[in-house]
Amino acid sequence: MTSQMPPVPWHKARKADVRQPLSQEAIVEAGIRILDAEGLGGVTMRRIAQELDTGPASLYAHVSNKDELRELMLERISGEIPLPDAPDPARWKEQITRICLDAQRVYTAHRDITLVSLGSIPTGANQLRVAEFMLSVMLAAGIPDRVATWALDGLGQLIDSDAYEACMYAAEIQRGTDLDAYFESIKDYFSRLPADRFPLISSMASTMVDGDGDDRFAFKIDVFLRGLESYIE
Repeated sequence: MTSQMPPVPWHKARKADVRQPLSQEAIVEAGIRILDAEGLGGVTMRRIAQELDTGPASLYAHVSNKDELRELMLERISGEIPLPDAPDPARWKEQITRICLDAQRVYTAHRDITLVSLGSIPTGANQLRVAEFMLSVMLAAGIPDRVATWALDGLGQLIDSDAYEACMYAAEIQRGTDLDAYFESIKDYFSRLPADRFPLISSMASTMVDGDGDDRFAFKIDVFLRGLESYIE
C-alpha cells in the first residue's frame, strides 16, 4: 500500500501567498501602527520587521534607515490634514486657525510624531501642500512675503509643541494619572504661595489653570494672528 502524507491545512498552505508583499508603503503603515500603539520610541527597524514577519535586513531595500522611515511616517500623517477649497482673504484668520486646529488634532492622534518635525524643515509633498496653502492665504490677505514665511515657521512650532505636550498628558492618563486632581493640586499650591513674594500668582490661582488644552491652543493661535494682522498694509 502506498502511504500518503496527510493533507496540509488550507490556511497554512496559503500563508505565504496572502502575506502582504514587502514595500515601502507596507513598512510605513507598520511604523504608524507601532507609533500609535507604543509611541515613537517603539518604532525601530527590528520591531517593524517583527510586525511584518521578516528580517530587519530586508527593510533596507525600501527604507535607508530609521530617520528616513520617521520622515516618511510624518509625511504620510501630514496627508490627513484637511484644507479649505480655496483661500478666502476675507476669512484669512478663520482659515489659518482651522488649519492649525486640524493639524494639531491630526498630529495628537499619532502620539509623539511631532518629535520628527520639531527642529526640521518640511520637505515632503504633503507637508509642503499645507505650507503652500497657508502662505497663499496670508499673502492674499496682504501680509508681506517675509512676514508670511516667518509666520509659517512660528505657526508650525506652535502646532508641533502643543501636539507633543498633548501627547505627554495623554501618556500620563494612560499611566493612571488623574489630571483633574493634578491641576487642582497645582491650583491649591499656587493659592498658598506667599502673597508678599507672589501676589499675582497666588491671587490668580484659579485663572492660572483655567481652560482645557484646546481652549489654550486656540488662544495662542488667536494672539499670534492678531499680531500678524498688524503687518497688513
